[in-house]
Amino acid sequence: MRFELRDRTVLITGAARGIGAQLARAAAARGARVALAGLEPTLLRQLAAELDGHWYECDVTDQAGVDDAVASTVQRYGGIDVVVANAGIANLGTVSSGPVDALARTIEVNLTGVVRTVSAALPHLLAARGHVLIVSSAAAFAAMPGMAAYCASKAGVEQFGNVLRLENRRRGLTVGTAHPIWIDTDMVRDIRDDLASFHAAQRRLPWPLNSVVSVERCAEALLRGIEGRRRKVYVPRSIALVQALRPVVLSGFADRLIDRFGGGELSEQMEAEVRRLGRSFGRTSVEGGE
Repeated sequence: MRFELRDRTVLITGAARGIGAQLARAAAARGARVALAGLEPTLLRQLAAELDGHWYECDVTDQAGVDDAVASTVQRYGGIDVVVANAGIANLGTVSSGPVDALARTIEVNLTGVVRTVSAALPHLLAARGHVLIVSSAAAFAAMPGMAAYCASKAGVEQFGNVLRLENRRRGLTVGTAHPIWIDTDMVRDIRDDLASFHAAQRRLPWPLNSVVSVERCAEALLRGIEGRRRKVYVPRSIALVQALRPVVLSGFADRLIDRFGGGELSEQMEAEVRRLGRSFGRTSVEGGE
């Protein structure tokens, strides 16, 4: 059955920019009450004013902050019907070129942040027989040099969502995981602009892994996934093929193919670029999630 969003409360993390901000606009256009959580108060305040919504400054790795964001949303709207666990970041460079704290921070935001967000909101979602959309990635079932922590965290996010779904089916809660490919957000543009090696590697990927999708198209796909209470949302839909071919994508044959197309050389170039940059995250990325 269609899950009508009119007069429903939708809490979105990582809502200041990118997918989260555009999804908030699309949900509000459907008549939803939107609550925005993130780490950029100026952007959150502006978006909340635009959408007549609610906002709360929140680091998803801080349980007290997440709890307060949930409590503030419930106090404002009386409950929560949908949670979109979207906050995410990507560190720059390979495992050997970047500080371990940057790798750990990526996993903490992308995976632990989802766990904290969902756990805090779960009692309210169960009471509403609502829906959780957890934003994973096509990186959950593919691998690319320079994305070790990101791929690991997104694979963990997918499995967290899969188990959460099984645990709560009889309670009326539905759970979906979203798997976007390259979305034209500030975070992706930062990495592309900072690392010529990364941009070159992205261009060399086979279809559909080299697809670039607008943030508007992505937000609409996620919203349709919420309205349909879908268990999987692929953006674009062709990414479903990558998951179906996961054994091939992660096979020894694929490793040799990546080497043949210069994977080792690109990794070395990426390491040199990151050393020159002198930072571990993109210029406009916030370490608590875009």
